[in-house]
Amino acid sequence: MFDLFYPFDWLSTQIVTQLLRLSLTSQLGASLHFFFYDVPKVLTLLLAISFLVGTVQSFLQPEQVRFWLGGKRTLMSNMMAATVGIFTPFCSCSAVPLFMGFLAAGVPLGVTFSYLISAPMVNEVAVVLLWGLFGLKVTLLYIGFGVGLAIATGYIIGLLKLEKWVEPFVWELQKARCEQPNSPEEFETTQLTWGDRFKQGQFQASEIFKSVWIYVVIGISVGAGIHGYVPTELITRWAGADNPVAVPIAVILGVPLYANIAGVLPITEALVNKGMPLGTVLSFTMAVTALSFPEIVILKRVLKPQLLIVFVTLIALGIISIGYLFNWLLTLR
Repeated sequence: MFDLFYPFDWLSTQIVTQLLRLSLTSQLGASLHFFFYDVPKVLTLLLAISFLVGTVQSFLQPEQVRFWLGGKRTLMSNMMAATVGIFTPFCSCSAVPLFMGFLAAGVPLGVTFSYLISAPMVNEVAVVLLWGLFGLKVTLLYIGFGVGLAIATGYIIGLLKLEKWVEPFVWELQKARCEQPNSPEEFETTQLTWGDRFKQGQFQASEIFKSVWIYVVIGISVGAGIHGYVPTELITRWAGADNPVAVPIAVILGVPLYANIAGVLPITEALVNKGMPLGTVLSFTMAVTALSFPEIVILKRVLKPQLLIVFVTLIALGIISIGYLFNWLLTLR
């Protein structure tokens, strides 16, 4: 079967064994092979997928997204919001303006949460790295679980009718907003050629590459050190499949450890290679991206403590459940 990533493996092997004259079984050789294999592979995928997603995003206008998500409280709206979040990624720093902007435009509270959970956790950077590091099957499972978590959490918050726990000034923005168009056709749009769309994809790929490449290199460097020098027994003892509380511990550790997902996933690859269950590792990754402490601090500006506690509790329980489910599914193979 053709291995898409074989050229990267071949190149890394040649650098380590022929240029540096090291054995692949030595600690230094194993670490350097990990580094020289992952860096070009991940950066190549990052450019390719970012270009593709950037081109697709040229068809989505923010005003149209707000119109499509507004005025509805059905499960379908949560599904739509979580799916749109994949193609319009935002980091947790964008949580407050997005939250206020969506509510001011009439998007229901629960639907807004579905979008805000999905956007930072399931974006093109996460998809690229997961695909390159763990393969297509794991990537699809991660996307499915992440989108499912966003849908379920937003839907539950919508059912609980917790609008009273949003800071009053947010609703004042909704009252003061200008009249919105009644249909998507009323938005002013500019007809873009395919050349224009490709230029937008190229621009986004360039911007994403410039903003995350250093995190990729740093993350892979740390992962290479773990891969070559950290004893496998140490990992399996504290976070192996035999530890029944490994998943919640991983989630707790991920909350304060805010980091760019481009820097976290290469480290998780090394942990998986050392014997940490994949579900435990992905729970850690989800906690870092969807439940980070800085995001909680930012959201505190617009959410009262009661709603913030509900949000954090639902996300934490969901991520822990996903970790255990993922580990269980892998044991069935």
